[in-house]
Amino acid sequence: MHEGDFLFQAFVYLAAAVISVPIAKRLGLGSVLGYLLAGIIIGPFGLHLIGEEGQDVLHFAEFGVVMMLFLIGLELRPNLLWKMRIPILGLGGIQVGLTALVIMGIGLVLKLDWRVSLAIGLTLALSSTAIVLQTLHEKNLEDTTGGKNIFSVLLFQDLAIIPILALMPLLARDQTDSIAHSGQHVEALTWTAGLPVWAQTMIMLGAITAIVVAGRFVVDPVFRILAKTRLREIFTAAALLLVISIAVLMNKVGLSPALGTFLAGVILAQSEFRHELEADIEPFKGLLLGLFFLAIGASIDFKLVGDNPIVITELVVGLIMVKFIILFIIGKVFRMGLDNNFLFSFSLAQGGEFAFVLFSFALSNQVLEPDQANTLIAVVALSMGLTPLIMLLNERLIQPRFGTKEAEKIPADQISEQNPIIIAGFGKMGSVIGRFIQAYGLKATYLDIDPSNVDFLRKLGLKVYYGDASRRDLLENAGAQKAKTLIITVNEEDKIMQIVRTVKKHFPHLEIYSRAINWQNEYDLYDEGVDHVYKESFDTAMRMATDAIAGLGYRKYQILRLAHKFAKHDEQADREFAKIRRDHHNYLQDVKQHFEELEQLMLQEQEDEQKDKDLGWDIS
Repeated sequence: MHEGDFLFQAFVYLAAAVISVPIAKRLGLGSVLGYLLAGIIIGPFGLHLIGEEGQDVLHFAEFGVVMMLFLIGLELRPNLLWKMRIPILGLGGIQVGLTALVIMGIGLVLKLDWRVSLAIGLTLALSSTAIVLQTLHEKNLEDTTGGKNIFSVLLFQDLAIIPILALMPLLARDQTDSIAHSGQHVEALTWTAGLPVWAQTMIMLGAITAIVVAGRFVVDPVFRILAKTRLREIFTAAALLLVISIAVLMNKVGLSPALGTFLAGVILAQSEFRHELEADIEPFKGLLLGLFFLAIGASIDFKLVGDNPIVITELVVGLIMVKFIILFIIGKVFRMGLDNNFLFSFSLAQGGEFAFVLFSFALSNQVLEPDQANTLIAVVALSMGLTPLIMLLNERLIQPRFGTKEAEKIPADQISEQNPIIIAGFGKMGSVIGRFIQAYGLKATYLDIDPSNVDFLRKLGLKVYYGDASRRDLLENAGAQKAKTLIITVNEEDKIMQIVRTVKKHFPHLEIYSRAINWQNEYDLYDEGVDHVYKESFDTAMRMATDAIAGLGYRKYQILRLAHKFAKHDEQADREFAKIRRDHHNYLQDVKQHFEELEQLMLQEQEDEQKDKDLGWDIS
């Protein structure tokens, strides 16, 4: 029963998602597996509600991966990316290089041409960014050691796609025919077809430079103008236009759209509109990723699998086993704990979505034969479909038996006390607050997301619980319904905002006292309705300044009075700045005026005190 009507097809996809995903989530299988199973059911080898157009949908849905990488880029600061260079280049480089060489060696043993073996090895070395990151997010595993290492490897794999694409035409068995065919294939798609290598390189670098310059100097002014219209739909349209424009530009110069949008996300991570962009694009990303997974499920060629069940099964199992063993060895070399190493190895032991692109490109460049490409595409699709099940197997069977005992020592969901105060984050700042509260005779529940820190604090005799305070269920177990106060001292800006939004939504009665990492974080907290915000290092800086001035011979009492006035005036000004910070021109003018007014206020206070000759008490 095949119906080509667009509305009917939209109905089929949406109905499949709405029915299958809640069932899969209820069974503990995760949304990704729900989408994949739904795609199989509605596909040409299931109910046949969609047919050949499923391949067209797959190409369209790949834009969901592009959007996902843009949002990932928005979460990363350039300095953070620089700090991650060792795991990205080390873990990622070793994984891709070693996996490609091992699979190439297997291909040579099977009597394949070395060029074919190398192309297959490079392509199968990649893993599924979409499935793995989505699954990690659902299971709250992103901040674990394994989760961070997984992200580093996936990031390197996405970067590696460009040189792999560039290498494919050079691996063709008939260079003349391949180059001619490749030129015809690319000519209609890119601006670089037929140009010398140096010219192609210059165009690619020019495109990347254009993205960097636009991200730095053009995007924010344009979005400020659009923000003044106060039309949310225009802002959303502009956000989508930005991502689509970058993707189109990358396609035209022969680069990966995913890499281009990721780069743009990293550049815009410092933008004042970062949170608005993220909020506007997130729903589209989720829908398109769901459509992507549906299309993958529908694109699995079960006729090919049925004709060669033993060969396909051997290839799928072989691919997963080979990648798992390599990943596990790499994890050991990089000294991952056993539980994190299992997570790392199981999560990345499949083929990736870019394999569909690379194998098609290899076929068009006469690197692979059609039968080889179709078989490998089926193997990759099946391995991706098995990934949620493999990760579920790791979670339910492997981790409880062979993982570290860290989870047993620090149970995240078994909090045995309920107190009027909850402290989220028990690092340097949280421990000072906690010790003072305890010394005052009050009781508090302490939560921290760093298991090694929790273990250390427990050895000191402190009752600290491991867990992510942005999770509603954990806060419920910590007694958030009956507690009166939440103190947030975690040291990550995004995590602070996640905790605040969870509390504001589910526990609005809690009085929040939150640390602010920087001015932007302070403004965002004011926007969320947090009244008690404490700028990081502000009090320490004020204390240092008062001591330094007192060291010059000025009276400590007068300095402390002025410091109190300074802090109060500064806090009031920050609340006003939070309201106008998107109006860049007026914001800068008001800040400058604030500095001048504050300086005049302090001078006036000193003059008044001199007139009154208020020598008062002093503090030594």
